[in-house]
Amino acid sequence: MGCFMKVAVIGGYGPSLINFRGSMLRAMKSAGHEVYGIAPIDSPDVPEKLAAMGVKFIPAPIRRTGMNPVRDAFTVYSLFKILRTVKPDVVLSYTIKPVIYGSLAAKLAGIPSIFSMITGLGYAFGDTEGKRASLFKLVKNMYRCGLAMNNGVMFQNPDDRNLFIELGIIGKNKPTFITNGSGVDLDHFCTLPVKHDAPVFLCISRLLKEKGVREFAHASMHLKKKYPQAQFRLVGPHDPGPDSISKQTIEKWKSGGVECIGPVDDVRDELGNCSVYVLPSYREGTPRSVLEAMSTGRPIVTTETPGCRETVVDGDNGFLVPVKNVPALEAAMEKFIITPELVRTMGGKSCDLATEKYDVNKVNSTIMKAMGL
Repeated sequence: MGCFMKVAVIGGYGPSLINFRGSMLRAMKSAGHEVYGIAPIDSPDVPEKLAAMGVKFIPAPIRRTGMNPVRDAFTVYSLFKILRTVKPDVVLSYTIKPVIYGSLAAKLAGIPSIFSMITGLGYAFGDTEGKRASLFKLVKNMYRCGLAMNNGVMFQNPDDRNLFIELGIIGKNKPTFITNGSGVDLDHFCTLPVKHDAPVFLCISRLLKEKGVREFAHASMHLKKKYPQAQFRLVGPHDPGPDSISKQTIEKWKSGGVECIGPVDDVRDELGNCSVYVLPSYREGTPRSVLEAMSTGRPIVTTETPGCRETVVDGDNGFLVPVKNVPALEAAMEKFIITPELVRTMGGKSCDLATEKYDVNKVNSTIMKAMGL
């Protein structure tokens, strides 16, 4: 502390530097460090928004999906050239390709301090013995190579850290840190009053199977038949990845009473309009949308899976249900219809937990301390 450094943060999606890492970048800048954001542009306003924070943006050719050896080698070379030119003291990478290729490029460029943040394990870790077994093995080995270059690795939950050690991706002596997700801005996502007597259930997610949106839709359609006054809203973009939900399926959900809204610019309006937040994901780092819902004072229904289970004290600020279990999910959601006062009592407990554990200022402090900033 007291020594100002040059810090480069590498991400796989330009807008995520603002939406997910913005508060961290601002905290680094406020501490006096010179900060660079490196990512694909993806959205034309990214450089301008980062510049407004005092962060210098450098575009990099990183593709989020697909594995092409020639293209990926070019990514490593491009990142190497950028880092050799910028000469940062510290590099922090997050999401799979930046972690693997950014770490390798940083080592080749002679960067003295290299860190990675594992924000979730994604598609490749969803089926380690079935159809995706070969992909899992490849990704595991690539992670092992990339993280070997790191001075320290940050995880958003202890399950992911333990799994990486168990699989031999990192050694037991590798310095690791638990960050409690990316945190939540308690001022931006302040407590919002519940507007409706009839319950409104909300799920905000990319439309991917692994996010549990199928289970949410099926539970919602069953409950809609039983309780026509209840509302069920699914907010988020269609995703082009291999795990995506087809547009025909989405139309079926709509006809069954699920309001599929698509992406929105500001989720606070949706959070203010809902009574209960639901995310039946198969696995997360720490689900950002759940933290935002907690901060606004909403009870949570989520799964007993890594990353998700840390956000709920079962029966206190919401309910935990087994993964891929529609009847259990439906039963948990129904409790809020049968006993509506749970919305306010459990919502208050969510807000308390968000304040105690997930305040973005505490999380940023943990991240920066781990990196020696």
